Amino acid sequence: MNISDRLKRETEYANDVLKRYAAIEEEGYQKTVMEAMNYSLDAGGKRLRPVFMKGMYDLFGGKDKYIEPFMAAIELIHTYSLVHDDLPSLDNDMYRRGKKTTHAVYGENLAILTGDALLNRAFETASKTLLEDNDTDMIKRKANALNILAQKAGIYGMAGGQVYDVEAENKGINLDKEGLDFIFRLKTGALIESSMMIGAVLAGAKDEETAIVEKIGTNTGMAFQIRDDILDVTGNEEELGKPVGSDERNNKITYVTLYGIERSKEDVREYSDRAIKLLKSLGRDSEFMEGLILSLVERNK
Repeated sequence: MNISDRLKRETEYANDVLKRYAAIEEEGYQKTVMEAMNYSLDAGGKRLRPVFMKGMYDLFGGKDKYIEPFMAAIELIHTYSLVHDDLPSLDNDMYRRGKKTTHAVYGENLAILTGDALLNRAFETASKTLLEDNDTDMIKRKANALNILAQKAGIYGMAGGQVYDVEAENKGINLDKEGLDFIFRLKTGALIESSMMIGAVLAGAKDEETAIVEKIGTNTGMAFQIRDDILDVTGNEEELGKPVGSDERNNKITYVTLYGIERSKEDVREYSDRAIKLLKSLGRDSEFMEGLILSLVERNK
């Protein structure tokens, strides 16, 4: 299997799903926030989370289009988190993926409301599927998937990680490995866990298999975020589509500041290896998912 070709196809599919389920017609008195929502969604990106979701859905033998609304929902949530991350009160970034950030174009007040609207649009998109099915088993799977989506985006997931990240910066907390790992697991890892778990659940995975999938997501999220910290130091600004060195300018403690580049690279490989070992333990065709995780180790953006 050519992983890069498969990834390209899956990314194109994810973009198509996003257009069909998440794009919104710009009309009415609230037209401006609709424009801002579409602007934020059209900013590009790897569509990594919906690709992970679809990959795990395929791995467990998922069929039909049940996965599509949840693919759109996870990317809507991810996009809202980026819109809020870029705000002046948080990271104060003016560019993302080579484009001006939402607040830079529409102002801070509209950017806050855009993030709120994207989050609500995610749950509107996913929850609507419960009304479109008479199969009791599939309704239960969708309800479980919706619960995972909510938990992993909330205070015990991404939002909780963001809270501690902000407080640590504002209060000058000298983060150690435990604190940094907590932020990574929740702020970055939770949505990757959610993506993979939802794919597995909708395809009919057993509870014990879903628990393994969650661990795969945890380790993948750690590898992804550490690699992100490395790229903030060593990356090419043009390739990344955003300024490098922002962590240093904001005096943020990162994996690199704690351990240095070489140790960070070693840990990316270690977390990736753990994820792949867990994938293999499922006893299914995991070639694409393995290749996708490995690609994170060497990515340059």
